[in-house]
Amino acid sequence: MAGHGNHCSFVLLAEFHIYEGAQLKYQFPQPLGVDEGVLAMSMLPDGAETQLDDWTIFFLNQTPFNTISPVLALESPEVKSVGLPGEDGGDGDKPELLCVLNLVRTKHDKSLDRGAQVLALAICTRHPFIQIFKPFLLLALDDYLLDPSQDCLARLFDAVNSMDLSGAPKLTRNEKLVMRSSERKDIFAEKFSHITSHQGWAFPTSKAVSQHKSTNSNGSYSSFEEGILLRNKDRDKHQEDNRARRREAPRMKDRTDVDHPQPPHVQHSPSDSSFSLGGSAVWVGDESGLDLLPKERGDANSVSSLMASSTLVGSSKNRRSTDASSTSSHAPGREHSSRPLHSQPAFPDPHRRHGIIKDTHFYHTTVAYKDYPLPINMPLSTFPEEVGDYSLITLIKVFSTHQAVSGPVHPHLHTNGPQTHPIIVLFNALVTGKRIIFLGHKRPAGLVSNFVLSACALGSGCGAVLRGFIERAFPYANLKNRDEWENVPAYIAGVTNPIFESSRQWDLFLDISTGNVTVAKDIHSTYPVHATVGLAGPSIVRSGTFKPESSLGSEDEVVRMTKEGSKTDLSKDNNADKMFIEDIRAAIEDHFGESLVRMRFTEYVTRFVRLASRYEEEITGTTTFGFPSAPFTEVPGRPPKLGSGIAFSDEATCLKELTANAHRIEAWRKTNSYRYLVSDYAKYQANSSIKGFDVLHQLFRLRYTKNMSDSEALAIMRSLADGVKTYDQVVELLALLPHGGGLMYLGFCLFHQKEAIREYTVNLFNQLRAYPVGVLFLQALNHFQRYAYVRQAHAKERKMAGMDTYQTHPQIAENVHSTSTRNAMVGNQANGAF
Repeated sequence: MAGHGNHCSFVLLAEFHIYEGAQLKYQFPQPLGVDEGVLAMSMLPDGAETQLDDWTIFFLNQTPFNTISPVLALESPEVKSVGLPGEDGGDGDKPELLCVLNLVRTKHDKSLDRGAQVLALAICTRHPFIQIFKPFLLLALDDYLLDPSQDCLARLFDAVNSMDLSGAPKLTRNEKLVMRSSERKDIFAEKFSHITSHQGWAFPTSKAVSQHKSTNSNGSYSSFEEGILLRNKDRDKHQEDNRARRREAPRMKDRTDVDHPQPPHVQHSPSDSSFSLGGSAVWVGDESGLDLLPKERGDANSVSSLMASSTLVGSSKNRRSTDASSTSSHAPGREHSSRPLHSQPAFPDPHRRHGIIKDTHFYHTTVAYKDYPLPINMPLSTFPEEVGDYSLITLIKVFSTHQAVSGPVHPHLHTNGPQTHPIIVLFNALVTGKRIIFLGHKRPAGLVSNFVLSACALGSGCGAVLRGFIERAFPYANLKNRDEWENVPAYIAGVTNPIFESSRQWDLFLDISTGNVTVAKDIHSTYPVHATVGLAGPSIVRSGTFKPESSLGSEDEVVRMTKEGSKTDLSKDNNADKMFIEDIRAAIEDHFGESLVRMRFTEYVTRFVRLASRYEEEITGTTTFGFPSAPFTEVPGRPPKLGSGIAFSDEATCLKELTANAHRIEAWRKTNSYRYLVSDYAKYQANSSIKGFDVLHQLFRLRYTKNMSDSEALAIMRSLADGVKTYDQVVELLALLPHGGGLMYLGFCLFHQKEAIREYTVNLFNQLRAYPVGVLFLQALNHFQRYAYVRQAHAKERKMAGMDTYQTHPQIAENVHSTSTRNAMVGNQANGAF
């Protein structure tokens, strides 16, 4: 058990007694030291008898009233758990948070006094992905109903702890962000190479690798690319063959094999002019039959062989055409040459797996409970602030039915005045430390718990940006422990009893039955707002650095708005939140998935943090959790200095956003979430792989700047090409790319008029291509960018090969130069140039 990690710390069983109420019957392997009445009430929610099955979630070690004691079972070396994906080390002075997954079941039996038996079975675990334990609880509770003894709890405890997750890849924060931003089911497939075929991961042998890919759609890298090429295949090949025959006709008159032309699949080395959609360009990621250079071989398990397997253009006899993309373009009956052994990829090709193709977003394993094999799919990109299988889409749908929020307008909550969307009000309440209650009257307690967990993920940027929300979350709260959780500052609670609505011990109340959102009437007295905070003049002491530009309106209007900030409500001009939530709702209506919504909120919270960093710099002169704000500068005689910090289209827009968000930023800076971010940012900077410049700032400039100078574009691409070479640096860059855009905005630099910028872009893409995850992102480029990259990279390879020839064989190079010069002179004479 120690070798596999202590996945389950405790098993609890509660039962509702007709005379004594909720009772905690068993605690295994030892008592927790927590009030048994509190545990029993948490496991048996109000109205549980009306539901056949219900799932609830609550936490332990949050506050003194629910901290387990003694903790010997958690700290003894023989049962101490091992680190797993999605788990980070917490603060050393705090007990580790335990998640409790609880299954409530009502078994109807007319022989009983109340006609039913209500039981609850729960396990305590450190893992945030508690949903993987649901099959265990379902079988264990059935087992207990047949044999009501503590042996059932022991079997459940042993079965959960026998689950071997040691083979699961441990992803870094950046790898998790890359994985969750990609919908490809083979992302980071190379990290599963150690998994044997009996676990469902069957990788091909050398015999299978030498075969061509099948022609079904599953073997295609890009259905759009394949469709274009297949539609034009016959026409393009016919035209190319006609041109070739016309060129070869004068020299083929005396040959005996005139009636047997060269097979079309045998191609000569392509020139720049032959790179066309129907020509002989080799697309990125097409690793079949490629060499690095003629007569150059390498070990298939080495990095050099990996480069060889994905080389853009190789020798003519092994190079494939893009006529059919990743599918075979050979007609039936043609002879196929086997793929050379040295050109096999160093990482397994997920498109050539045998059997069922697994999703690399999960670690798949099987655990036996008694005689039942339970399939387990453990998510690999989970952060500690993401508990359970929550749904942001459900949260947004429910609380978007009513656009108006009841109650007074408070600057901490209403960043866009009375028109602020309820979801934005909820986010503002989360980050500014307000007391929040979700009510689900006559609804399952599990439904209310999911809303609380979704809200925690919403405020934290799906666990990737902020933290400190789960530690003050009570997914199911009741009257039994009301005094304890209501004394927790900024609690986030889910209740089913409507009595809490009249208690007024909350700042924001959300009714999941009606979709109504209500702000407390005494919100202003509870959280007074200072008159000087958020005003354009007094609060932003460095506001003189802002230079209003006429792009947003007349200069006189902007200056007047700045001077009269105390009289003008600039929050009504802050449409960033409104536009964001409208985009989210449109995406949901268009049936986009949960992953896209989560990534969009991650980007939203990231932008909020960068905006707060700029605000803190304007107020205090420095920032503790972000890059200092600076524009791109170019001084004669010195290398240019890249910009940093959050970027805006102009400084007038920056001033308006800072003024509109000043109140909620000031309130956030007083919360634990802010203090956690300051410490986390220091650790992140120390462990960051890309040093010396703000990557997000450069990506924003490339994406949104309309008139960027050549010197800035050159400095950005040079910095990226020089600073992104190792695997960790590549993953960090990919993790910072905008969701849905990928490398597209970097790919535009392939068409820049300045040659040096194009060369640095090719160098950067070549460095990305050295790693499988980089190849996947390069494959996502559009047609034109992939074509431009292939052509320019091929030209660079030819240029480098030519330079090597000149250096190693100067006499041959001189003869080649003399021959080419003489041929050129003869050609010019024939054309009448002389």
